[in-house]
Amino acid sequence: MQILEKHKILERNATLLLVFSFLVVTVGGIVEIAPLFYLDNTIEEVEGMRPYTPLELTGRDIYVREGCYVCHSQMIRPMRDEVERYGHYSLAAESMYDHPFQWGSKRTGPDLARVGGRYSDEWHVDHLRDPRSVVPESIMPAYGFLENRMITGEYIVDRLQTDRMVGVPYSDEMIEAARADFLAQADPDADASGMEERYPGAEQRNFDRQPGVSEMDALIAYLQVLGTMVDFTTFEPDPTR
Repeated sequence: MQILEKHKILERNATLLLVFSFLVVTVGGIVEIAPLFYLDNTIEEVEGMRPYTPLELTGRDIYVREGCYVCHSQMIRPMRDEVERYGHYSLAAESMYDHPFQWGSKRTGPDLARVGGRYSDEWHVDHLRDPRSVVPESIMPAYGFLENRMITGEYIVDRLQTDRMVGVPYSDEMIEAARADFLAQADPDADASGMEERYPGAEQRNFDRQPGVSEMDALIAYLQVLGTMVDFTTFEPDPTR
């Protein structure tokens, strides 16, 4: 009872309440923030993670531009219902090269963190042209116009250089070959050996089955890589992190 009586003093004195509240917040902040100064990296390194290819990165920019993130999250939480529906829970490392990241829980449509390889390119083309042709209950707008917007990767070198400024490990070689890699990934007849060496696991093909490189090519290339970089059949989390 004595403690409660003394607590009334704080409750009735605005100045004291402000001072003690500030002290509590300060101590809590120090406890949470101070350890971070002694860590080189707070993200567990995971085998398989790499920067996006120039075409995938362009597709990601289109994804953000068209507001796809408003209805589709890219963050599977470690809850049984989410893991059983979407796959392995999301790792921080999977978003380490995303600026900005696509986390969230707002899902008018399904989470896309593991959509890569789940559907064929043809399915994605049909879905973007007319969502209800493959998902009758969908309320997603059509994005068929993307296949008519041709792109050349004119500014892709600048794009990679910008990402390198914020920590994405694009090498000088990657930047020098950015335009060539951009065009080669969507051309099945091009020599993509260098691109595949720079970006292990990158897939080369005409994603929208139309001549040239379109925004739809780029967007599908991005969607098809989501969740595919990490091999979760062999992945084991580091218990020390």
